[in-house]
Formats: sequence, C-alpha cells, structure tokens
Amino acid sequence: MELGASRDIARPAGEVFGFVADSSNNPLWQKGQTSCIWTSPPPIGVGSTYDQEARFLGRTVRNTFEVVEFDPGHSITIRSIAGTFPITVRRTVEELGPTSSRVTAEIRGEPGSVFRVAGPLLRRMAQRSVDADYDRLQRLLDSKQIG
Repeated sequence: MELGASRDIARPAGEVFGFVADSSNNPLWQKGQTSCIWTSPPPIGVGSTYDQEARFLGRTVRNTFEVVEFDPGHSITIRSIAGTFPITVRRTVEELGPTSSRVTAEIRGEPGSVFRVAGPLLRRMAQRSVDADYDRLQRLLDSKQIG
C-alpha cells in the first residue's frame, strides 16, 4: 500500500524539518499516537531508533523504527524493524521562501494479516488518516505554537 501527503507551511524549512524529523513530536500531530520514545542517543541520524505505540481501528499498533536515510534539513526515511505493521516513511522538506516550506510524505506499508482482509477500504481509511494528520501538522506549525 502506498500513501502520500504534501502541505505548504508558513514556517522556515529548517524549523519544519527539525519538528518532523524528531519523532517524539508525532503524538502532537498524528491522531492515535500514544507514545513515541527514542531508544538511541542523540543526535538523530542513520541508525537512530525509536519505539512507537498507536491506536488504529481499535487495535494497539506497536512498532520499532530505525532511521535508514538522513539528509539533515531536507529528508528523513524511517523503516519499521519490529512490530505490528511493516512500514517505511520518507518525509522531505523543501524551502519555498525564507518563511515558507513544503513537507511531503511518502508512505509504504504492508498491512498485517489482521488488517489485510480490509484491502481497499483500509487504504482509503489510511489515506484519510494521513491527510488529517498532515492537516493537523500544517495547522500546528502555521499557528507558531511550537518551536
């Protein structure tokens, strides 16, 4: 399953990247995220790991992620290395101007056996969820409530 989202944000690219690259911020803008804890020491880079727990379709979803690509200030790719739902997420941030940027997400995942039955319905639900998350991210960052 492949999903994606892109939003323009009225904040400098460096600030946006710093926020989306730090997965401990995920519960602030991703619905259903209950915890996200780095399990490796700073700084964030290739090989960094974190544990994440979320609720999706009434189930607890636990994953351990590893940063597999990292281009500071521009892109981060994370991949689940253990857990309920195999997924890879690439987030990029592009500067549009001194005070504006675009964040883009490319998400690839394979639903586990429990979720596979839902097929196309699951994909539509997941895309709506991703869109809502990136709408929340845009509102949060545009509002200057962080940073």
